[in-house]
Amino acid sequence: MHLIPHQENVAVQVSDTGHGIPAKDLPQIFTRFYQLDKSRKSDLGHSGLGLAITKKILELHDRTIDVASSLGSGTTFSFQLPIKSSA
Repeated sequence: MHLIPHQENVAVQVSDTGHGIPAKDLPQIFTRFYQLDKSRKSDLGHSGLGLAITKKILELHDRTIDVASSLGSGTTFSFQLPIKSSA
């Protein structure tokens, strides 16, 4: 995870070096219960809710989440959060 301070925000980037997400699947990854790897069983704790919940929380704070992925190189999720003023 990387935190990059900006003027009034901090940019958060979470990256992995996994398999990456195929471009055809990117529009669906924030959909509830969507699972890229259909072979994962629910008893392993993969419900397909994590990204949908993350997106909803950010939307409730008037924020968006972006994703960039490259097959064979991994995926990066990015969003910005406001920096609390010390005043």
